[in-house]
Amino acid sequence: MTETAPARIWPRLRADRWAVGGATVAALLIVAAAAAPLLTSTDPYTYDLDAVSGSGVPLGTGGGIGADHWLGVEPMTGRDLFAIVLHGARTSLLVGVGATLVAVLIGVAVGATAGFAGGWWDALASRTTDVVFGFPALIFMIALSAVAPPEIPRLLIVVLVVGFFGWPPIARVVRAQTITLRHRTFVVAAVALGARPHQVLWRHILPNLLPTVLVFGTMLIPSMIGAEAALSFLGVGVPPPTPSWGRTIGDAVSWVQLDPMYLLVPGTALFAATLSFNLLGDGLRDALDPKLRELRR
Repeated sequence: MTETAPARIWPRLRADRWAVGGATVAALLIVAAAAAPLLTSTDPYTYDLDAVSGSGVPLGTGGGIGADHWLGVEPMTGRDLFAIVLHGARTSLLVGVGATLVAVLIGVAVGATAGFAGGWWDALASRTTDVVFGFPALIFMIALSAVAPPEIPRLLIVVLVVGFFGWPPIARVVRAQTITLRHRTFVVAAVALGARPHQVLWRHILPNLLPTVLVFGTMLIPSMIGAEAALSFLGVGVPPPTPSWGRTIGDAVSWVQLDPMYLLVPGTALFAATLSFNLLGDGLRDALDPKLRELRR
């Protein structure tokens, strides 16, 4: 019986302790975000003015750490920081995964069709990719997020905008892979037997692109999470009071000397999320291409 691809990849991935660690942390973050209402005794919108002084500084040690607030409270409002970070994980992970899906769909569509069709479409798609790649994305994201109609959910706008500017790198990689696959024997044979272009793409090209897309998508999630954090940090991401790691970090900058925990907690969560997905993506790449792993040693 022929060994399946997952059966070949899993032992290699399991042998990489860094990839396993990254996968474990990423899974824990996803579970914690999904179960946030069950893991917190309060919601992130509830004010507790008894936990802060008249000037807004959290009372007690470590930014108000205590039995009621495990990681302290937010200055001025007294909102539970543990609840803010957990519910903020929902926002960051949703944007990270959603924007990655948008980027992957556009990138695969453009890259695969350009590499397979060639000719004028390849030239047009390549030039478009270069233009979008060199466009000052952050400035456009800030401008679009600031002027978007209020009736459109801001979270949806962030996902679409961040995802749109994330597709050029994967389009380039997919195009190069498709050009290589286009000249493989099984593709040439399928064309000779009368298979239509969309059939060749769907049945022969895309399945062989899946490992590359999987690795690239996994490693793209951290950059998407970082882009959302940057927008929220600048005040044009998801609107308050929706919890967001980026906006919490932005608010914490002015309180860092009085309440370091307010910056440390969401900063650590953001660091853990980006590092875990990067380690997982790196491990997947090595598992799918053992020769690359040997060359890196």
